[in-house]
Amino acid sequence: MVRKVKNKNPGMSIFAAFLLMLGMAALVNKSIIMTGYQHIFEKEYDVKTSSYSSLKTTPDSSADRTTSVPPSKIEPAPSVPISPDKLNSPNAILIRLKDHTTLMQKKSEEKIYPASLTKMMTTIVAIENLPNMKEEIKLTNSTFQKLYGADASMAGFQPGEQVRAIDLLLGVMLPSGAECCIGLADQIAGSEHNLVKLMNQKAADLGMKNTHFENATGLHNIKHYTTVKDLAILLSYALQNDTFREIFTSSRHSTQPTNKNPGGITFYSTMFEELNNQNIIGGEILGGKTGYTDEAGLCLASLAKVGKQEYILISAGAKGDHHSEQYNITDALAVYNSIRNTIRSS
Repeated sequence: MVRKVKNKNPGMSIFAAFLLMLGMAALVNKSIIMTGYQHIFEKEYDVKTSSYSSLKTTPDSSADRTTSVPPSKIEPAPSVPISPDKLNSPNAILIRLKDHTTLMQKKSEEKIYPASLTKMMTTIVAIENLPNMKEEIKLTNSTFQKLYGADASMAGFQPGEQVRAIDLLLGVMLPSGAECCIGLADQIAGSEHNLVKLMNQKAADLGMKNTHFENATGLHNIKHYTTVKDLAILLSYALQNDTFREIFTSSRHSTQPTNKNPGGITFYSTMFEELNNQNIIGGEILGGKTGYTDEAGLCLASLAKVGKQEYILISAGAKGDHHSEQYNITDALAVYNSIRNTIRSS
């Protein structure tokens, strides 16, 4: 005969049920947070050569939460005067950062090779997985082995050098140092291969549906691809992180002294170097990341402030190389100036 055991402490049962409900609510909330960016730019309508997003999000300081604005309350953004057909870049997308409204796009969902624009993902994943920005990371001989002969851009560090994590992050984004990418990968994930897994997982979490990474540097690989639309989702997300934004908008940086460079190294942003003191009327290009390979063409991800609003522009595939006119920069100046013209005429 089985005896029924009476619950001598009903209060504990109620408390346990309460904890279970809290756990379920937390799981649901996490799911909402991680899928928030998947809905950016999903609803669009066409007007002449431009398309506009009808779903906006309002970011907060947590850098990973979004609040959807009901579509019925959304007003379409004004078109920009410049036609996408006049751009040198075959692929481009312009986003108003405040509400993620797409102001202009050109083959934004066509597959591209991102070249060093890849390093935006490398950087944000590294930031989110580094417990201490001041920790020293040793760059080993193996860090450099696969980069020799690959025509990878380098920041100037040496094998055996001990470098602060923050200096490596700035080395990734400003001079586009491939050795900095590998050093961070080894420290965070044990290898570049393992860091790439984290990068692809982050892309999936953000809803970058047409993106796949094969490396952390952007060196050409036929299986390493994305779209300018996906890169806009990435940059919109990453700019909400204060450390990423500070790095992205830096024009130069001097590292701390190291065992190999007692005087430190001074980095200069490749974008600001190519910009060569040019800027936009009534606004400012705040920061950016360039990219180039023979297969990818001239690429650029940039952030600008025009009037009271911030905008991001992603462009890819422009003809030319490091020795030609920088058509990615030319396109950025033309697009951002066209926004100013729209504001002045409205």
